[in-house]
Amino acid sequence: MKKRELESIIQNILDRLTEEGRINGPARVMLERPPREELGDFSTNVAMLLSRSEQRPPRQIAELIVPSIDALECVARSTVEGPGFINIHLKKECWYEVLKEILEKKHSYGDCPHVGEGKKVQVEFVSANPTGPLHIGHGRGAAVGDALSNILKAAGYDVTREYYINDVGRQMTILGHSLYIRYLELLGKDVTLPGDHYQGDYIRHIAEEFLKRYGREHAQTPFDECRELFIEFAKDSILSGIKKDLEDFGVRFDHWFSEKTLFERNLVEATIEELKGRGVVYEKDGALWFRTTMFGDDKDRVLIKNDGSTTYFASDVAYHHEKLRRGFHTIVDVWGADHHGYAPRMRALLSALGEDPERLRIILIQLVSLKRGGKPVAMSTRKAEFVTLREVMDEVGRDAARFIFLTRKADAHLEFDLELAKSQAPENPVYYVQYCHARIMSILEFARERGITVPDTPSVELLGRLELKEELDLIKHLSRLDEVVETAATSLEPHRVTFYLRELAALFHPYYNTHRVVSEDKTLSSARLILCRATAEVVRKGLGLLGVDAPSRM
Repeated sequence: MKKRELESIIQNILDRLTEEGRINGPARVMLERPPREELGDFSTNVAMLLSRSEQRPPRQIAELIVPSIDALECVARSTVEGPGFINIHLKKECWYEVLKEILEKKHSYGDCPHVGEGKKVQVEFVSANPTGPLHIGHGRGAAVGDALSNILKAAGYDVTREYYINDVGRQMTILGHSLYIRYLELLGKDVTLPGDHYQGDYIRHIAEEFLKRYGREHAQTPFDECRELFIEFAKDSILSGIKKDLEDFGVRFDHWFSEKTLFERNLVEATIEELKGRGVVYEKDGALWFRTTMFGDDKDRVLIKNDGSTTYFASDVAYHHEKLRRGFHTIVDVWGADHHGYAPRMRALLSALGEDPERLRIILIQLVSLKRGGKPVAMSTRKAEFVTLREVMDEVGRDAARFIFLTRKADAHLEFDLELAKSQAPENPVYYVQYCHARIMSILEFARERGITVPDTPSVELLGRLELKEELDLIKHLSRLDEVVETAATSLEPHRVTFYLRELAALFHPYYNTHRVVSEDKTLSSARLILCRATAEVVRKGLGLLGVDAPSRM
């Protein structure tokens, strides 16, 4: 029995009681899982919600509702507790239907298409400046954005993954000039790379590639005359590396959006003109300002500086205007925590355009501290004091990196222990969950070798052999997958799936260690194999949502 199904059934009971005039109008039924097992499988406070309109104590209302709930075929008993909570205990036979549903639906089990109903959602994530390789902070953002996209899709949304390429502005000029200086160095010129330029060895490697392609052709060319060539060469080289790292990390984007195209298509100018027409732009001190304080920002923001150049904010405004024009119901931006100040001003844009600012959802990714010898590694793309995503993937593997990036809420600081990520121990969360799947695959193979079959449509009588508390606890946890997917999608919190899988593995491993799955009792063996197979399906689905493999062997 699923939570949503039971909510619907009890809602129908309240509707009937209303029609009969026994209550004055139903409230919306919301079921919760009680904090303690003895309080039942589900609990509702609907009687307390009705108390004001009924003008009588909640316990009286609850006692009116309880007989109808008790009459349901799936309910063993329901009780009124405390001020008026209705606690519901289900018959164990009802839980067996969960196993049958899992075996029937397989990979689609846990999907909840009724949540998104096909609404278009854009998730923009990573969007690292193409000025250096991805570091582990970008890796965390990639894991969060990609897993969230998978979860939103499972929840019925039409999802577009997008990467915004910041290929305009001062940082690109500095990048091009960094390459130019390293190129001249290779030619034996007496030059020095300025301290505010990109210092990493990756710039030297790009310079070597540039030299191979162009030779000494630009040895005497002033930078101002070859600026675009060096900028584009450096950008394309770095972006190619970023794409390769992301592909190997299991992340693919539907769209790569270049900031440069905003200017090529005059979208920045058009957006500013629209804002002028709405009376939210003004001139001051020779600059053009967006009156974001009208919409809750702490100060107004400059769109065009007094030298005539546009700000990064102007590009962001035009880009988000373009997102709205593409018809996305919801826009999700996954940003580094250092961008927290951008949230009010971007929501101000939506308000200024007459849109609901809640259409923009922002996820802030907190920093990752990498443990290596107990010392954190500083990250600065210009000084090149950072650990790249590629280095972490090469050392611990894609699966471990992705899973560990998702073990905490995105806006919470994360410590990444390299040694733990590589260990084959229960303390390693990804190993613990993947081993659950691999262990079950081994059990199923062992059973096949002994001729024990696992029926695709087991009978209630067969499943009735699953009488142990540990078995029912496992089944009840399996039943929660769609709730977890729905909550993770609506709250934009993919770590909820990671937590769920760790809890599931923590239920399965002790069960396996305590009870033989394949025994001389073939009927009991078949029933337990069904439970194992269903558990494996759910682990595989959950790991798939996170973009992590479910290995058959470890």
